[in-house]
Amino acid sequence: MKIERIRNLLSSVLVAAIVVSTAIGQALPSSFSGKRVKRIVVRNAMVVDGSGKPAAGPLDIYVENDVIKRIVGSPATRPSASNADELVIDATGKYVLPGLINLHGHTQDERAGVPMPVEYVTKMWLACGITTVRDAWADPKILGYRDQINAGTLVGPRLFPYGGFPAADLDTAVQVRQRVRDLKAAGYDGIKLYTMDRDLMAAMLDEAKKQGMRVMHHAGVEESNAWDDIKGGTTSIEHWYGIPDAAIESGRQDFPSTYNYNNEVDRFRYAGRLWREADPEKLSKVLDAMVAANVAWDPTLVIYEASRDLQRAQTNPAFAEYLHPVLADYFRPNPANHGSYFIGWSTTDETFWKENYRIWMKAVYDFEKKGGLIGTGEDAGFIYQMYGFGLIRELELHQEAGFSPLKVIQHATSNGAKILGKEDSLGRIRVGYKADLIVVNGNPLENFKVLYPNGTDEVRDGKVVRGGGIEWTIRDGVPFHVPTLSKEIREMVLNARKGQNREQ
Repeated sequence: MKIERIRNLLSSVLVAAIVVSTAIGQALPSSFSGKRVKRIVVRNAMVVDGSGKPAAGPLDIYVENDVIKRIVGSPATRPSASNADELVIDATGKYVLPGLINLHGHTQDERAGVPMPVEYVTKMWLACGITTVRDAWADPKILGYRDQINAGTLVGPRLFPYGGFPAADLDTAVQVRQRVRDLKAAGYDGIKLYTMDRDLMAAMLDEAKKQGMRVMHHAGVEESNAWDDIKGGTTSIEHWYGIPDAAIESGRQDFPSTYNYNNEVDRFRYAGRLWREADPEKLSKVLDAMVAANVAWDPTLVIYEASRDLQRAQTNPAFAEYLHPVLADYFRPNPANHGSYFIGWSTTDETFWKENYRIWMKAVYDFEKKGGLIGTGEDAGFIYQMYGFGLIRELELHQEAGFSPLKVIQHATSNGAKILGKEDSLGRIRVGYKADLIVVNGNPLENFKVLYPNGTDEVRDGKVVRGGGIEWTIRDGVPFHVPTLSKEIREMVLNARKGQNREQ
């Protein structure tokens, strides 16, 4: 009976809100979500513009269609009401940031061959303030998703699909160069490189340069390392393999005789012991050379975090409402699923990984001190990381590495735009730039947790309340009401769980 009374009370409150909104001629925020309007005005905002400079405000931001037209000091007037052609957002007490850029995303519509709605992924990204995603190893259907988002038939962030470059069946420089040209002709924005022999990698990077295609390199344990990226002009190194390898005296990590790279328990266990073998002096020279060659670094600190604290990763409170059951099944230890390697994971493994993170984070910090360009990516869909949530956790880990919150936001906005080659239109709150904005209920410079869709605990008037969360994500001038998106995601997850239970 109590539950029923609460439901009735909530329904009454909602009806009252609709009546009041209608009476004053102001539509509900949800009615604007996903719809382009002629103009958006964000009033009384504290603005973090993405350049690294401090927040400033209160400011009004005027958006027309998909472009930021004006940024002015807020007049001392009450914000006007929205109408059908104009959305007015009262950002009093809120912070406004550029839309976040995820440099290592995967637009997935299945896990281990089990279908999962692509809208689950794309809406999660928007709900976490991500307006741009570089899709790593995008297959042809991702090109279709990009086109659907651009046409407004799929809700999601702007996609930059990078075509995969497998070494299989590419045995000659001629074949490698043709593969680059084929990816260009197919409409990919860039190339995602994985394992490749040194001579073929050099040919690929040379042809990519000729075709004007940027390259992200997920190095593995292979013949090539960061020196090859430096020589060939890779755009960004993903994760971190290849960087410490280039600073090891012997040129190769000291693996046990039983090591098998294709056994992921082996692979990830001993990956946690790699950074300790890098010679600090040699590593400094590698980082200097990366800076000189304009090779950026997208460390994706978040994706291996479970390796240093498995229990924390497995018990994320947001899983309760936001973890799709198909993704949950994929996360469970299973040698058949990439990244599901936690079989017999031990205290010793976590101890090595904790040390690994200390050295890795220092290298990332030193790289930027030397003048290097750092971006942010999540690689979610693997290793207990959910889409969007993973990128926000990445921001927290950049702060743990020693960067100030302003610098972290720069990593996730203007730096990301520069790595994409879009620094003249994305990543900044600046007149003439694309209207990619997020309106945040709280101060992310004080606490990045206010960016999570499920919010964070706060103390107000002596009481603990749930606060935070992004209120609006504006992508390309299209406003998305995040509470509405979040409700849709939670319903999607709940319905999928019910359907799974019925099948069982």
